[in-house]
Amino acid sequence: MDSDEEKPDLLLRQDLAAALLGFVGGPLQPGVLQTCLHTLRILSRDRQALGPMVTDSALLTLAHLGGIDPLQTCSEQDEGQTEVQSFTRGEEEGWEKDSCSGSGLVSGSGSTTGSDRQQGENEGRVELTPGKKDAREEDSEEEEEEEEEACRKEAVKVLCNLIYNSPWAQERASTLRLLQGLWGSLKQGIWSAVPPSGQFYKLRLLFLLTALRPELRLQLQQERGVSGLTRALEQRLPVRWGEGRQVVSDGPTPLISKDMSQDVNEILKILFNIAHKFHRQEPDEEEAALYRHLVAVLHHCLLLSCDRGDTLEELQGHTVNILSALPLTCLDVLLSDPVDQASHRCEGVNMDCVHALLLFMDKRLDRGQKLKEKLTPVLNLLTESSRVHRQTRHYLRQKILPPLRDVGVRPEQDETLRGRLVRLMTHVDTDVKDCAAELLFVLCKENVSRFVKYTGYGNAAGLLAARGLLNGRRNSGDGQLSSRYSSDSDSDTEEYREARARINLVTGRVEAEQPDPMEGMTEEEKEQEAHRLISMIDRLSRDHIIQPVGVTAEGRLAPLWSLMRGHTEEEEEDFNSESEGWRDEQNK
Repeated sequence: MDSDEEKPDLLLRQDLAAALLGFVGGPLQPGVLQTCLHTLRILSRDRQALGPMVTDSALLTLAHLGGIDPLQTCSEQDEGQTEVQSFTRGEEEGWEKDSCSGSGLVSGSGSTTGSDRQQGENEGRVELTPGKKDAREEDSEEEEEEEEEACRKEAVKVLCNLIYNSPWAQERASTLRLLQGLWGSLKQGIWSAVPPSGQFYKLRLLFLLTALRPELRLQLQQERGVSGLTRALEQRLPVRWGEGRQVVSDGPTPLISKDMSQDVNEILKILFNIAHKFHRQEPDEEEAALYRHLVAVLHHCLLLSCDRGDTLEELQGHTVNILSALPLTCLDVLLSDPVDQASHRCEGVNMDCVHALLLFMDKRLDRGQKLKEKLTPVLNLLTESSRVHRQTRHYLRQKILPPLRDVGVRPEQDETLRGRLVRLMTHVDTDVKDCAAELLFVLCKENVSRFVKYTGYGNAAGLLAARGLLNGRRNSGDGQLSSRYSSDSDSDTEEYREARARINLVTGRVEAEQPDPMEGMTEEEKEQEAHRLISMIDRLSRDHIIQPVGVTAEGRLAPLWSLMRGHTEEEEEDFNSESEGWRDEQNK
């Protein structure tokens, strides 16, 4: 019954969309056109009513109204843009001249001769204040441009909704070369002398196209998208270069407004779409120079100030995402600032950028929401940076893993940065758990005993089992790790040295003295208790409630019974017979 009632409404919405699309294709006043496009934008939110709006003609009409010409390549658009603008401006001026002449014919009252008209016009020109007429014309032109800009924005908003909601619209946009026309339109502002404005929704459309269509990411990269978008970042921040890859400023950095940060965020998201697949690839010389230039701009993004805290966090979040997607060999630019300008330093290296990343991670840890999406990128970035940059690892270790003093608190119960990361090592999300453990493991220079010291064996067991390090020895293939890290030793505090013998390695703290549960028992009673325990474990194992495991020679967990296959058959038969005897004794 509900579907029968909804069907007429759906047909009405589709018919309305089709009628409006036919209507906006003709000549309309800007106010009427804006209202029609606004209605189409509302209709484009309904995925069931998109049929008339995802046809080729509808997409081309909306693209044209949005200032996008998908039928031309970027080079053709660049060459013909000046001519098109001149022709359009000439038409507008001609229309304005005709309309002004027409209005002059009907504005007068009574009849006048040609000489009288000429005299009146001369008198009128004498009485006008110089510049007033020009001001009225400029105001009219500004209002007209604002209305046209509003119409273009509405058309691009409709396209954004269609691309987001319709896979068919995504496919047709790719076939109709919508990305080429859109990128050509954006490049005009990127390479102009005056910073562009009002491009947010075009950037949003470019992000949607590259996010939803993999082949369009490759096309944008081939159109030198990375260099163009890097230039767009420099325009909006703004950036002034000094020697090398250093951003210089004449005074205090101005606060970034929310509107400006929205453009920057969209650009960063597009860069991530087209650059993330190169993370594990070794760039050639030209690509390396391009990415290092981008990293220098991203370094500037991390140290910016915004007028609102949430604006800064969002900006830094997208910056971290793109940094984690770039080749690791290009990230040394983050440490290239002069030391004399540093607020934080380590071993003669400027650590302001690393400190900003650390504060960002701390803030995301406090939020505790969407950890896989929000936290894992910065954890991965700090982990990989610590692997390849010794100064970064030393600085982070000072902040996250300072020398132990309070050994009476379990690591996961500590409220320091170390404690919050250790708590994530047992998180239900595998990616979050692995990223947190990997960062701490790298800060311990992948040393098992040091890792257990700071986290406790119970928290460290997951990573150690996955790497085959439960026996405390490295795999034969990990011998290269010794050359990756420096040979500095781990310094222990006086408090830790005094309590070391009493620390429980499983929990990572000094446990309170517990009474001996077998105190006062005879040897026979102890043996019977041991037999009872073995019998209970054996029963639970045979009923598949638990599975006893042991550590293999390779440092990995394996079922206990499979480990016993190395024994002789007589030893295994003796063990089984003893188990059967204990079980029979318990049954009696």
